[in-house]
Amino acid sequence: MKTAALFPGQGAQVVGMGKDLCEKSAAARATFEEADRILGIGLGKVCFEGPEETLNRTDTCQPAILVHSVAALRAMEEKGVPLKADLAAGLSLGEYTAHVFAGSISFADAVRLVRRRGEAMQAACDRQPSTMATVLGLDLEKRRQAVAEAASKGVIVIANILGPGQYAISGSTAAVEAACEEAKKRGAKRAIPLKVAGAFHSPLMAPAVETLRAALANTEIKTPAIPVVSNVTAQATTEPARIRELLGRQVGESVLWEDSMKLMGQSGVKRFVEVGPGRVLSGLARKIVAESETVNIEGWAQVESWK
Repeated sequence: MKTAALFPGQGAQVVGMGKDLCEKSAAARATFEEADRILGIGLGKVCFEGPEETLNRTDTCQPAILVHSVAALRAMEEKGVPLKADLAAGLSLGEYTAHVFAGSISFADAVRLVRRRGEAMQAACDRQPSTMATVLGLDLEKRRQAVAEAASKGVIVIANILGPGQYAISGSTAAVEAACEEAKKRGAKRAIPLKVAGAFHSPLMAPAVETLRAALANTEIKTPAIPVVSNVTAQATTEPARIRELLGRQVGESVLWEDSMKLMGQSGVKRFVEVGPGRVLSGLARKIVAESETVNIEGWAQVESWK
């Protein structure tokens, strides 16, 4: 049975994340301390104690989630039961963590990259009022129709295709509001505004894309030990130049998570191990890949029980 390692994205953060890992594991504690030195901020303190407003900042939660996931991986290694996987994938930000796990990007470089990514995304959001929303109870084709109808109001795209019935739209505030109304007309049960800084994974992130491309151009990327599935293409990749290109494009393009999960299922993956805060990706795996087994490694209790 093949195994895939999954890593969460922005939104999975919660005050207290990683605290018990650091209390029980020297390796986890050293991981947070290393990140603090790299960034020059007390990232661990914010993760463990908050305040929530600071942790939820785009430029803080992104490195926080990556560091928590890597701390859990290192705690598993320290305990003598490292995670071994055939494929890796991460949701948006989590794709960077997947590359750390696979060995294509160093931990230090990834921490710097995601901090810069968060800053660049926030700056892009500040340039123009924009937002995201989740529309429930409507199939993908009808959502596309709603988005097309709202395009006259501004930039609008389907940003995240997460799983059956779970799609997010992204764009200028007026266009997202119009698309939500159009979706309701077509039978949507609910349209829920998301608490985000702006229109992630849309063309409005173009300034962030340019910033990331420049940062990635100066980052060493190696051939990963295992393939990493790209959010942009829903295809597994191992070639460093291609990895650099796709990560550079990612924040401005749709996240094809449902197709990524289907690819892994078709490749023979039946066990999905989600490492880091939250259980969203595990839930999606069970919906998308039939007869799949999921495991969450978030805190010390899960590390202790891992075999």
